[in-house]
Amino acid sequence: MLICTHCGRKYPAEFLRCPICNEPLQLPYFEGKIKKGNKVWKRFADFYPFTLLPKNSLGEGDTPLLYLPKLSQQLKINIYAKNETQNPTWSFKDRGTFVAMQYVLNISRRVGTVSTGNMGASVAAYAAHLGVKSYILVSKEIPEEKLAPIGIYGSEILRVMGDYGELYYKSIEVGKEKGIYFINSDNPFRVEGYKSIAYELAEKIDGDYVIIPTSSGGLFRGIHKGYVELKRSDLIEDIPELICAQAAGCSPIYNAFSQGKERIERVEHPNTIAHAIRNPYPPSGNAVLRILKEGNHCEIAEDHEILEAQKELAKDGLFVQPASAVSLAVVKKLVAQEKIEKGSKVILVLTGAGLKYILPIRINIRDCSINDLSRCFE
Repeated sequence: MLICTHCGRKYPAEFLRCPICNEPLQLPYFEGKIKKGNKVWKRFADFYPFTLLPKNSLGEGDTPLLYLPKLSQQLKINIYAKNETQNPTWSFKDRGTFVAMQYVLNISRRVGTVSTGNMGASVAAYAAHLGVKSYILVSKEIPEEKLAPIGIYGSEILRVMGDYGELYYKSIEVGKEKGIYFINSDNPFRVEGYKSIAYELAEKIDGDYVIIPTSSGGLFRGIHKGYVELKRSDLIEDIPELICAQAAGCSPIYNAFSQGKERIERVEHPNTIAHAIRNPYPPSGNAVLRILKEGNHCEIAEDHEILEAQKELAKDGLFVQPASAVSLAVVKKLVAQEKIEKGSKVILVLTGAGLKYILPIRINIRDCSINDLSRCFE
């Protein structure tokens, strides 16, 4: 059973959005206890509607939570990084794909997704692992370097001309016609995978703020749902403040939030270096807005701030893509605005690895002759 995040109507599992208000659906809130186990899926098995089989896993989840001393000292707060680049295909998407594929295996042998890169690679990898035919729909503007990590798994890649925001809805429509189940960005079962991040964080730290780079809104919704389930189960006392982080060049959720609107509006000309969160009309945008009004917050960062944050994270040994660095860029702004108090425990969700998009990286290289090697160190 799925429930509309807006009107509360209930639907069978095969539905992907509410046919009445066109808002995203989600599974009910689950309550339970933590079990013993070396994987998050085992420890929190009570919080899932079906058994998550280890044979279907590629080793996703249970990623490191790292303390960042340099940035903590600089900003006078305690900064931690949830390093999602350690998942099998180097992004948080693997958590959602793993759970969603458990459902797909019961209804279809063909799966699809709409992607800017990370999700395409994730779905392609798990489909290959499970022997399922996969179709990856990407934007015509996708950088060429993002296609190889998808194509290596043997998926059929379709580069589609047109509005990327509309592609989400069109894929669902065509998928029903062709018998392809699309596990897009905020698919209800995909969101169930993302909530495992909240479980892992709660096991390690009583954080004050969790900074979440936000595109479609599925990750934000998943982490929120996970914390709500923990609180309902009396496993935590308080839910940390969740901060939706967007790029200034494509910030439909921030625009609506900052203007006090009830619904998002399409960004007509999205333009940001943070390609992974460049969604002009996020399908879960309105659902995220409703969560923000529960006492959470939203902030944006300019491209130059994002690239600077990427360099600063690298100084702590973390190479992330620009979309991940937006989390730190936003924290720096909020600290400067005194919206994050000194001494607070702040968690950055680092969503994807820097190797996914290396074009913006600028490095200094000096040529040196082996005969004059000693002079190169002067």
